[in-house]
Order: sequence, then C-alpha cells, then structure tokens
Amino acid sequence: MENFGVYAVFGVGGPPQRLICADGSSRVSVSVSPCVQQVVLFSSGPWGERLCVNVELEDAARVPITIGKLTPYNKCLSWEQWEENRWTNSVTLRLSVEGAALGKPHWSEPEQVSTVKKYTPKVSAVPPPRACNLSGKRKREQDQEGSSGAREENICPNKALGTPVRKDRSQPKRGLKLFINAPDRGSEVPKAAVKTPPNLSKTKNRKTRTPTQPASLVSPSSRWGHTLSPLDPHTAILIGGQGNRMHFCEDPMWKLCTEDRSWVHTETLAEGPTPETRMGHTAVYDPDSQQIFMFGGSKNKTWFNDVHILDTCSWRWTMVEALGQVPPLSYHSCTLFRGELWVLGGVFPRPHPQPDECSDALYIFDPQLSIWYQPIVTGDKPAPRSGHSACLMQQRNLYVFGGWDTPLCFNDMHMLDLGLMEFSAVSTYGKAPSPRSWHGSAVLSDSKFLIHGGYNGNQALGDAFIFDTDTNTWTEVALPELHLPRAGHTIITMESIRYPQDEDQDPSWEARALLVFGGGDNEGTFYSDLTTVAMDRLLATL
Repeated sequence: MENFGVYAVFGVGGPPQRLICADGSSRVSVSVSPCVQQVVLFSSGPWGERLCVNVELEDAARVPITIGKLTPYNKCLSWEQWEENRWTNSVTLRLSVEGAALGKPHWSEPEQVSTVKKYTPKVSAVPPPRACNLSGKRKREQDQEGSSGAREENICPNKALGTPVRKDRSQPKRGLKLFINAPDRGSEVPKAAVKTPPNLSKTKNRKTRTPTQPASLVSPSSRWGHTLSPLDPHTAILIGGQGNRMHFCEDPMWKLCTEDRSWVHTETLAEGPTPETRMGHTAVYDPDSQQIFMFGGSKNKTWFNDVHILDTCSWRWTMVEALGQVPPLSYHSCTLFRGELWVLGGVFPRPHPQPDECSDALYIFDPQLSIWYQPIVTGDKPAPRSGHSACLMQQRNLYVFGGWDTPLCFNDMHMLDLGLMEFSAVSTYGKAPSPRSWHGSAVLSDSKFLIHGGYNGNQALGDAFIFDTDTNTWTEVALPELHLPRAGHTIITMESIRYPQDEDQDPSWEARALLVFGGGDNEGTFYSDLTTVAMDRLLATL
C-alpha cells in the first residue's frame, strides 16, 4: 500500500491533518475555520504516476483568493491571511489530484467535503506531567510526518531584490519602492498606463471546472518582472510577474495573438506540473524543438534554479531533472545559442544579515543531455551584476549592457565572442544611456539593438537609445510610444502585427514592429498596456 498523502496544518501549532490518501478521493473540499489565519499544505510519500495536486483557496463566492500546485518537486505551499486582501471568515480549501486514477478523469469523481478538525488536547484523564509528555510526543510526530514532504526553501531577506544605487547607509532607501507595499496612487497614474481590467477581483484566475472550459479573464493583469516570448510571427507567450499591491500574479500565463491583438488565458489549459508563479525569471523559445525553456526567478523568500519546459505543440509542462550545478538566480540574462541556454549574471540569495550577491559567472544548459556546465571564458569579464540585458547579434556576439550590484548601477558595455569565448570591454561613442537596470531591450537588425527605460536606483526612466554594433555608437531616439517611464517591462520584436494607421488610411496594416508590455513606475503603479512601435518608424529616427 502506498504511503502517499497530502496533509494540511491549519493555524500556528495545529496538528497535521491528512486530506488526501493513496486510496481515497482525488478531490477534496475543506471548510476553513474563521479563527485560522495560516494554512500550510504539504505532501508526504512517493508520488508514483501523480503529476500534481491543484490547490485553490476560495472565498464565500467560490472565487479563488490564491492558487497553487503541489508537485513532486514543489511539495509545500503556505498562505497567511495578511497576504491576501480577500481572505474572509468564509474560506474553502479545494484540492484535486491530477494523474491519480489512470483512465478515470479526476473531475468525474465525487468531491469529498469536510471541515477542519477542531483540535482539543486530551487532558481530562491525564495528570499534568504526562500532558506535557504527550505534547512533546505530538510535536515529534508532527516533525517526523512533515519532514519528508516539505522542501527547504532558499531563505533570503526581501532586501535581496532591493536598491541598485545607494551611496551610503544613511541615505533614505528610495530604491526599495518596487518591493514594498506602496500606496495606491490612483489619479496620479499617467494616461498611458492601463490598470488591471475592471472586476478582475471577481474573476481572478478561476480554475476550469471541465477540461475545455475557457478562462473568464480577457487580458493580463498589470505586472512587472515577467517574460514575453515570441513563438511565431503572430504569437507570443506571457509568463509570470508581480503586480498591484506587490502580489504575485494569479493569472501568470497568457497567449497573445498579434493579428487581432487578443489575449487568451492559458494557465488552466496547460497540462503537467505548472511552474510556481515567480518574477525575475527567463523564458526562451527554441524554434527547432518548439519548446519554451523557463529558468530561475524568485518569489518572496524562495529562489529557484529549476528548468521547466513548455511544449507548445502538446501544450504540456515538464520539469527537467538536470545534472550539474547552477545556483538559484533571479534577474539574470538567458540567451539561446546553438540549441543551448547561456545564462549570465543574476542575483542569488545569501543568509541574513549579509546582503544578497550578484554573479559574474556564465552557465550553459544543454537540453539534449539535461546538464549544466561552465565553459572556460577569457578576456575582460564584466563585473558581477543583475537586471542587465544581453543581445545576441549576428549569431556570434553577445552584447551585455547595464545592470546593478548594490550599491553600483552600470551603463558599461561588454561583448562576448561566442566563437572564441572571450569577453572584451566595448568603447562606445555618442550619448550613452545613463546607468540603469531592469530596462527593456530588443534586437532591431543585424547591427542594431534598442535599450529603453529601466531603473536608476531612484526613479523609473522613459528614454530610449539605439546601439549600432558596426560603429559602436549610441543614438538617443524620441518617440511618443516610448516616453512613459517604466522598469521591469518586456520588449519583443514581432515580424508581423496589425498596427493602427491614421484615420484616412487603412485601419490595420501588417508590418514588423516592437511590442512593449507591462512594467512599473517604482511608485506603486504597474502597467498592463500593450504598446506597438513600427520598426520602420523607429529606424527612421536615426
């Protein structure tokens, strides 16, 4: 008999309660007591052929407050009332196991409904000294039962994601605004900002009740620290991010169709163990294998060094059991070159009270062998940094710009020759961008790439520059579409997109263009707008 089980601890000091067992129902609903302010969920025992356990914490109207997944690689989840602004006295925890009963869909099983068992110590017939012993015994049993199922997190202070520029310790920490609960500024939002769609709180990432039921959301919520990956001339995939009130997005995955500029919520349509929502990760599409490779990132005090693969043909997630060692990284760069992932820099956690540290290392992941390795690199390496950009030009040279390593913020340029594996510092001409991190970048042609926006340690930036690799020259460009200050956004190049024209012309036109999505202003406002910049109009400014 299998020993697999899913357990929950309701409130501080409560005993673990088994909600799912190997031979029990694969769908469970638990009514949570109003006095419970914390829920910890974990698995124990071999998973076998089970893929994941879908978890929803719902309010009285059965609208998800928060959503998560237990997987063989992520065996513990926790929620606290203060983190969720819609946690009320009527909260329900719903669990469903995917892959538990082969040949029998789990949604066809009846849902097992229960309530949180009230814990009352049995002390009526026990002398006080033995009551203490029993309490100790329960604690030991709890430790033994929970230790096999819970994964140890990479603990680091929130300061890890903090200020790129801080001249001295007495200076006010203005740079932390992106990482604290900033007030809702409402009327101060620029007109170009698009806030979270109306009534989103009523339709937050509702899980599908049948395999083909579409999601009810119509566009992504506002966010920053996400990724947007082009799949083909008409399609891009949005993954992850953090948004309003510093909450991680409960609608982390979307598909964008550039033909009609429509969004499709795809989180609930993907099969397999979905990656935990995060920010500061990278997601790169390989056209040869038609797969998206997602690596790293962070969420609160958890940092990741896992590799997830989304097969865009079967629309199924898998997690790689990779060989070799790579540290948990966030705000690194990741470039696809000859079928391998080249990961450079990034920030990784260090124990409190030490500040987190940035990396200058280069790691390569080989998807064919599922192995990480470090190549031998020579030359003038860039200083450790994160939040930088890396643009691959002419399938040979990797240009690295900007980034930060507290208290420094950079605007230098380095180039890595991927044939010789040699770094060199690039001497540039013209007006260079000011030091910044978390900026957007995009390749425009064989010899030109764009840098836009970012964060300089005090404020978000709204300027834009084009770098010419033939002449090593910077040129500042000014377009209305790129004037809004933002950081943590994404910019991608799409070969074909419907772009609105003037009123006296055809209302839509297919052309090569840039798409700018999301980001934040470092004052508590996050964006969900989708801005289009025609490529020929941008290059005409040079």
